[in-house]
Amino acid sequence: MLEVDPSAPDRAAITRAAEALRAGLLMAFPTETVYGLGADALDPEAVGRIFVAKGRPADNPLIVHLPSLAAAEALVGPLPAVGKALAARFWPGPLSLVVPHQGNLPAAVTGGLSTVALRVPAHPVALALLEAVGVPVAAPSANRSGSPSPTTAQHVLTDLAEHVAGVLDGGPCKLGVESTVLDVTGPTPVLLRPGGLGIEELEAVTGGIVLPGPGAEGESLRARSPGTRYRHYAPRARVVLAAPTDVAALAQRWKGQGQRVGTLSPEPASPLGSGAPHWSAGPGAEGYARVLYAALRALDEAGCTLIVAATLPETGLGRAVMDRLRRAADAGAVEGEGR
Repeated sequence: MLEVDPSAPDRAAITRAAEALRAGLLMAFPTETVYGLGADALDPEAVGRIFVAKGRPADNPLIVHLPSLAAAEALVGPLPAVGKALAARFWPGPLSLVVPHQGNLPAAVTGGLSTVALRVPAHPVALALLEAVGVPVAAPSANRSGSPSPTTAQHVLTDLAEHVAGVLDGGPCKLGVESTVLDVTGPTPVLLRPGGLGIEELEAVTGGIVLPGPGAEGESLRARSPGTRYRHYAPRARVVLAAPTDVAALAQRWKGQGQRVGTLSPEPASPLGSGAPHWSAGPGAEGYARVLYAALRALDEAGCTLIVAATLPETGLGRAVMDRLRRAADAGAVEGEGR
């Protein structure tokens, strides 16, 4: 592990990490969203190591990280006009743009598609590494596929220690959920994955955003983004979603059925009493997003067999939190007494 000051990254540590990437090895590094598992995006063998390390489905495309809009256009050519406007406003930041590529990327990076997702992260360590390495870096979240994403360096080591050449430890991630993924190949952008930027902010630039509907067409669009077609972000414990007012009753009910119950809610303490596993999500979506993955991991480590997680309004960052909770629960239903 290479500890670095997130506000002023150590040049020697960045150089070592960049050398490892150029040698075809995997390096984990922090972004403002979650920790990424990086490989040289132009090296098919290096990219293949990502899929082996994560146990990731081969048809799940990767996001390519770059240090600037200029570097992105050097890789794929000029971005579509709406994409360029979004990049100018939100890069560096938690926004991935799906654009056409020029056939110069390994098929494993693109999932065999004619499009690729690009992002310029807003984290000093990530940007320093991307500048130093001099090649595009493919980087999904640095965890085993399907499990909660990593928001600390220790999470990375827990999942992938034997697969990485090193981890740049820049401390906990600021946002805690992945980037928003937006397809800008058509006249109106399409939201493929909610994330660190809310629709409301994006629409201030685009004037409108399309949400893919159910059915084959919607699935075809979502296939252009990682994190949309498989169970993701899930702990070993079963996750049950509940309205905040139902968390206590549901937790008691499941405990009465012999489950080791953990809770995740805005409340400061467990409704099951002192000593029961509980994580406080705080009163807003920002706090919930920041602790979500750490909470799911910690409740797993506490031996919980079932986690009752409070829902929140699906506006702004709340849409991303609810998307991750539903995927962790592998269902969209919200349970409650009398329902």
